[in-house]
Amino acid sequence: MSQIEHVEKLIKGKQPQEVLRVLGEEFRGEIAFSTSFGWEDQVITDMIFSEDLPIDVFTLDTGRLFKETYSVWNRVRERYKKNILVYYPDRVRLEAMLSEKGPNSFYESVENRKECCGIRKVEPLNRALKGKKIWITGIRADQSANREQMNWVEWDEVHQLIKVHPIFFWSLNDVKDYVRENNVPYNALHDKGFPSIGCAPCTRAIQPGEDFRAGRWWWEDQSKKECGLHITSAAS
Repeated sequence: MSQIEHVEKLIKGKQPQEVLRVLGEEFRGEIAFSTSFGWEDQVITDMIFSEDLPIDVFTLDTGRLFKETYSVWNRVRERYKKNILVYYPDRVRLEAMLSEKGPNSFYESVENRKECCGIRKVEPLNRALKGKKIWITGIRADQSANREQMNWVEWDEVHQLIKVHPIFFWSLNDVKDYVRENNVPYNALHDKGFPSIGCAPCTRAIQPGEDFRAGRWWWEDQSKKECGLHITSAAS
């Protein structure tokens, strides 16, 4: 039996909380959850911290987050009395990019935007996942057309580990209901038309009827709204 088949068997038919509990025990010390403090991630953070599950919780501080994101981060610390591991961009690479291209080069071309995401997000993520076997995320299927093609358990060729999305089949209303019923702290930007929240210069509110991720990198081609964190194949 392959590792991914083993994981699928462990969590088959289980609800998200039980999925996290089972995987936390099975892969103690080798499992991590990445949070960017959006609705979905707050739900999973609550599930992990409220039961003191043995799952590392980490975030990527790009240095350009909204003040509201830092605020909810601090509220999480106060609510659960738990630490969140932080990974920051490599100083040398970041300083070189800014010195050569300035602070807003990502608006100038897709290549520049991907370079910025690579330095501020992808490289720190690689460090965060080093030595892990399971990566937990808050991805849901209906967040974008690209994510509908994913599976709730999948092999990540790039990071050589298994990704598990415990609330993959939840609707946004399911997420909001959990947040309300459990009084989970959430990002105030969600109440201002921001369903998806990333770096401040690259995220805007969306209009009624727009795609979930229309507010991310809105000046680019709308067909694929990803920054590189969730590319599972080296050929993607």
